[in-house]
Amino acid sequence: MDPATIGLIGGIGGTVIGFMGGAIGTWFSIKNTNGPREKSLMIQMSVILWTIILTFIALMFLLPVSYKHLLWIPYGIGLPVAIRYCNRKQQEIRESEVSG
Repeated sequence: MDPATIGLIGGIGGTVIGFMGGAIGTWFSIKNTNGPREKSLMIQMSVILWTIILTFIALMFLLPVSYKHLLWIPYGIGLPVAIRYCNRKQQEIRESEVSG
């Protein structure tokens, strides 16, 4: 097998495994919620984050090479901020359901 074929198989396999991992993680994040408000938050955040990540990946393929490195600035800052926001909001919901 030539190196290009091996690279293509690895690229496709890595992509499939990555998407499956993301889908399984999303499913468990939604499944392991404690109430309807928390489930609603997780579904909403899953849609938003999947949209952001897929847009990032699409832009990595579509933009010229000289601009690709600029995508990492908002992505590298925005994704952790969004994850922290989601975790904080989820904790607030859990605390309000326990105390209220």
